[in-house]
Formats: sequence, C-alpha cells, structure tokens
Amino acid sequence: HKGSQGQMRSNVRMPIWVRSSATLAAMLATASFSYAQDVSRPQPKLILQITVDQLRGDLPTRYYGRLGDGGFRYLWENGVVYRNAHHAHANTETIVGHATLATGAHPSAHGMVGNLWFDRETGFTTYNVEDPNYRLLTEGADVDEEAEIDPTQRAARSEGRSPAAILVSTFSDELRTNNSGQSKVVAVSVKDRGAISMAGHTGTAYWFSKASGGFVTSTYYLKQYPDWVSDFNAQKPAQQFANTSWDLLYDQSSYLFGQTDDREWETDVAGFGRVFPHQYGDGTSRYFTTWLTLSPAGDKLVLDFAKQALVEEQLGEDASTDYLSVSFSATDYVGHVFGPSSLEAEDNILQVDRRIEELLAYVDEKIGLENTLVVLSADHGGPDSPGYLNSLGIPAGYVDPDSWDKDSAITRIKDQFGISGELFETYSHPYLYFSTEVKDNNHIDHEALEAAVIEELSMFKGVSLAVSSAALRRGNLPDTHLYRSVVNNFHSKRSGDIFVVFEANWFINDFDGLTVASTHGSPWNYDTFVPIVFAGAGLHAQTVDRRVHTVDIAPTLSSYLNLKPPSGAVGTPLREVLPEVTQ
Repeated sequence: HKGSQGQMRSNVRMPIWVRSSATLAAMLATASFSYAQDVSRPQPKLILQITVDQLRGDLPTRYYGRLGDGGFRYLWENGVVYRNAHHAHANTETIVGHATLATGAHPSAHGMVGNLWFDRETGFTTYNVEDPNYRLLTEGADVDEEAEIDPTQRAARSEGRSPAAILVSTFSDELRTNNSGQSKVVAVSVKDRGAISMAGHTGTAYWFSKASGGFVTSTYYLKQYPDWVSDFNAQKPAQQFANTSWDLLYDQSSYLFGQTDDREWETDVAGFGRVFPHQYGDGTSRYFTTWLTLSPAGDKLVLDFAKQALVEEQLGEDASTDYLSVSFSATDYVGHVFGPSSLEAEDNILQVDRRIEELLAYVDEKIGLENTLVVLSADHGGPDSPGYLNSLGIPAGYVDPDSWDKDSAITRIKDQFGISGELFETYSHPYLYFSTEVKDNNHIDHEALEAAVIEELSMFKGVSLAVSSAALRRGNLPDTHLYRSVVNNFHSKRSGDIFVVFEANWFINDFDGLTVASTHGSPWNYDTFVPIVFAGAGLHAQTVDRRVHTVDIAPTLSSYLNLKPPSGAVGTPLREVLPEVTQ
C-alpha cells in the first residue's frame, strides 16, 4: 500500500473489464487498509458500564465543589461528556431506562414498557423480569418480604427471575455472541431489574435480596452459586451496618440544604426518620435491609460485591474484552423518599461519588483505566417534590388515577355507552386499561368510547395528554416531541388502552399506601435528562452540547468494538468516542 510499482501511460486506454477490476482492487485495498487500521488498535480489556438510578443530568455538577477527584470529577474532566443527553421514551421508569441503555432500542422494540403492565391473557399485572420458570437460588429470598418502598417488587406473582421478557439483544449479548462466549459478562445491582437488564440473555446477573440480606441470582443463570458468592453471603454483608447510622459526610452547616433537613413532604419509612442521623437499628427489624437500600449503604453493598466479582471472575485478564455493569440504586430511593432537593439527596450524591471513585480506583489497580472503556449514564432523572416547588412559587401537585372511575364525567360516559360495571380494569403507570367487561362487549363502539374518555381525561386536573393505543397503531398523530416519545414507548402486546401523560410537575405519590415525596415516569425534561460520559481507554476530555439520546450508547459500544449493534438498536454511534480511522 506504499505506492504503485508502475503506472499505465495516460494515452493508453484500458479495456473496460481491466479498468473495472483495477477500480475494484483499489477500492478493496483502501477498504482493507482502513479496516486493518481500525481493528488493529488495542481493544479494551473491560467495558465498565456504570448506571446511577435517578441521576438527573444536573446532579453530578450541582455540588461539584464538594466532589472528590476520582469519581464524577474524574469522568467529567477526563472523559467525553454529553451535556444534553436524554431518554427518548415517555415512561421513564427503572426497567424501561435500563433496558434502553442495554439494547440501544426504544421500549417499542425491547418491550419493557413499564415496571409493570397488565397481561390480559393471564388477567394479572406482570412485573417486568418475573419468570416462574427460574426460581431464585437462595431459599427464602423471594419478593414477598420486600418492603413498602418498592411496591413493584411486591406486585410480582412469582419469585422467579429472568430476562425472557426483553425482546431484543443487548450490547453484552452481542459481545459474547461475537466470540463464542469467550467474553465474560457480569451485572450487579440492588435491584433485580437493574442487573438483569444489563446482563442481557447471555451474562450473569446478581442483585441484593432484602429478604436474605445477601446477593442472589436465579436458575436462569446458574445451577449453584460459585464458591466466592457463597462465601460473600456467608459473611452476612448487610450486618456490617447493624448498630450504625447514615451520618452526614461533612458539617451540616456546609450543605446547600443544611438548614432544611426536616420537610413535611419527606417520608418517614417505618421509623427511619426525616432528619439526620438515620439509624439502621440493631439489624433485627424487618425493615433493616430496606433502610439500607434507601441510603448510601445499599450502594456500598453493591460496590463490595462488584469488586469481588471483578477479581473472582477474572474480568479483564485475558485476550477477550469482558463486561461489568454496576447499577447504583440509592439515588433513586433517596429521591423518592426525600426528594432530589433535600439534605439527604445532597449527601447521597457526595456518597455515591465516593463509591464511583472507589470503583474506578479498584479497576485502575486491577486492570488499568487505560485498558478500560467506562461509560456512565442513568436510567432516568426525577422531578423535585411538589412541596419543594410550591415553596418557591412553582405550581406542582399530585394525581390520583384511582379516583377517575368515580368521577362524574366518567359516570356520564358509562351511562352513555350502557356500561353498568367498572369502566377501567386498572391503572398501571402510564397506562389505563379498560375493564375486561368493556373490552369483550361487541355492542360498544370502542372507538367512540376511547374518544369520549380521552376528551374527558384531558380536562382532568394534572393530565396533559391522553393517547389511545388504537391511535398509536394507526399512526396518525401530530409530529411533536411528546407524541414521538409516546410512540417510542408503545408496544402493541403490552401497552394499555390509553397512555396518560401528566402535566409537568404533577405525578402519583401513593405507592401501595406509602406516600412518597416524588416519582419519576414522564416525558418531561426533568425525567429524561441524564448524563452520558465515556472515559478511560485513552479518550481525551471533550464536552459535547448537541442533543444525543441514551439509545446511542449501545451502538457506540458496538461500533467501538467492531460488533454488530444489538438487534433492535436505533441509536447512532457517538463519533467523539470512536477512534479515528485512517482512510
């Protein structure tokens, strides 16, 4: 490729087949050269994907002056930072966002339209990763003991777990299928859905069981635990927090929210309290492990297990690129219980910063950050609590879908269409489901009924938009940001009859009888805005302000490693992360 050994004279005309062959040969030579340059670069030994649950895009820099050098600050000052990154789907819940990060697909393709959806075939509400075919390996670690703060777990009918409901491949799946399973894939989280989604169909997922106080998995992944997992759990990791408390890292007067520790809209979960210090008790309370997960202690447990997994599974130690996903959940729980603008949330950001710093330092020690491609993002953002917003003069409030069926407007609709029983089967955010009686009644003009319900719902306080699944199937919708995000969330077999978008800063705050400060799950910017940062592996610091989306992450990782993108991926590889290719 250093040059031709001879040239044809310009006045000699080649036959067309010679000219064509020569042109083709030149093209192939150039393509071969470019490809060789591309794949000859050192491949990372490890892909480290960090997900911080409910990390709204502004939160890492909100307290930037208090951060350490090796966590968020290291990523922001040494990585490629996308400052205008968003989820492009309308229901910004945990499984929806995690599955999107993993697959590069919208919920319309990966199928995880919500933490819960109503299954008309079974007549039950389905929890996203439940699967009765694959029991948990730890006896007694089932979801019945989950506490009130995580009702989506308690709603599951089966303790079994698997990724079967995720309908497309993940990046980690493509990594393993590319090299006949030589790459090792491990995902860790407090939440089952935070680990299972990222491990995909071919990796191994571990999550924290509040019932057992240790990390568990299901028979989908393993027939028995590796010795190192059994040994880790035998040490009763949760008990390290017995007779301790969640204390502030610094003097309270130095915090932005130091003077507002006790706010009336904050939630006291079973005696955990609304002010510092938050006591964990002696470890015997049935709420002990719940208190751990809605505080920085939960992230510490995940960090400890992830570090152990890195060593025991020998990640990054051979020629194949391995994958480790670490999903930190405390920010989400703290945001729900206390609100993102609270003393607890402020201290938690400083604490998760330390966990990320510890994780990166450990990876650097064992593998080297120069050999590791790190990507950090979030499954969703989160709104400030109405109480906090109201105190600043910003309108905000709560919505109660359970009351809709009893509203006089809905009563009139039932009379109009001759419906004697319930009009709605259930509301499973963000979907409203008509009752089975209504769905099976062929004498009802269902299109007219939907139109009537949507017209009334749109006038309810706190409701911004209502869209029927029939309209989504037809596709004749306005081309606006809100409608596009609803379309991205629509899956014909799982979505309900009507998608409801609440007004900005209005949402449900009643979770199975527990009133919480704030709840995410909307298409508004406070819920879609998340950080996307790539670092390590020789990347140079860069800040990018153009709008990008979380569906871009999996295709970027795939392109970086010269893999085919996940089967449902629609995102665009982020060019700033990809090495330059010599032409």
